[in-house]
Amino acid sequence: MRIAIALLMFALSAAGSCSAEAPATGPLEPLPTIALPGVGGRIDHLAADVKGNRLFVAALGHGTVEVIDLAAGKVTQAITGLKEPQGILFAPDLNLLAVACGGDGTVCFYDGATLKALGTLDYKEDADNLRYDAAAKRIYVGYGSGALGVIDAAKREKVGEVPLAGHPESFQLEKAGKRIFVNVPTAGHVAVVDREKMSVLATWPVESAKNNFPMALDEANRRLFVVCRKPAQVLVFDTGSGKVVTRFECAGDADDIFYDAPVRRLYLSGGQGFVEVFEQADADHYRLIQKVPTAWMARTALFVPDLARLFVAAPHMVPLEHEAEVRVFKVGR
Repeated sequence: MRIAIALLMFALSAAGSCSAEAPATGPLEPLPTIALPGVGGRIDHLAADVKGNRLFVAALGHGTVEVIDLAAGKVTQAITGLKEPQGILFAPDLNLLAVACGGDGTVCFYDGATLKALGTLDYKEDADNLRYDAAAKRIYVGYGSGALGVIDAAKREKVGEVPLAGHPESFQLEKAGKRIFVNVPTAGHVAVVDREKMSVLATWPVESAKNNFPMALDEANRRLFVVCRKPAQVLVFDTGSGKVVTRFECAGDADDIFYDAPVRRLYLSGGQGFVEVFEQADADHYRLIQKVPTAWMARTALFVPDLARLFVAAPHMVPLEHEAEVRVFKVGR
């Protein structure tokens, strides 16, 4: 009972602080939510099939990937029998869905049209975030106590790995360059990887903050956004020098952040129960322009520029009697 009351009081106090910190109106416009019937436990990452108008949700605690028809606004299928699905990506050029599972360390592949299983690769433990290099047709997976696995996406075969100093969390690939920036929170740094040589070029210390999990990249302005949970703030790195040029406060318990280059905005989702929108005045100056209440522990999200949508996963919370769902926001451009 005390736990339930504490959660409820926290949620109410967090929602109540919204209007005092930033206007409720702004570029994010709430749309109807999408229910995830019967889905319990933690929800991890999401991926989109833009052409097929589908959203894939890694329901970690439920052992499934929920497949949502965005036109219908409902779950139409589920991939079952997975052990803690975490990372997820859809490669449209290959019509391939990949799912990384933390429970058994596998990366599972599915035909994008039929969702028929195509095979698995075994990374032993804690397969997590996935990223796709479409030009090279390579998938990168963070796994275990510290490595990036490199996969030939077309052949679905391992082609190498990059050892790291700890388990990798979010990481981002340059499009115009060959670097990968990797958050390694247990080591307290950002690892800079040469993806052609499959080696670490440098490490940039994360100072005066801990638990650097989410990350986004503004490649044009040479800025890397690293979100820390202790304290809750965004560190802005210069990707030329590797130095922090500024930092600013953000919502607590964040797990995803996205940079919207055409409108120079950041979208950040925090498990404290908010999505925040920051405006980039220039490469070194940012201000909070909108703070939208979501739900307790709704910390994973996906921004899909081609759909002008931000999707936020809200898990089932028994004490708050909140069913699992995906919150949907139209992004003003």
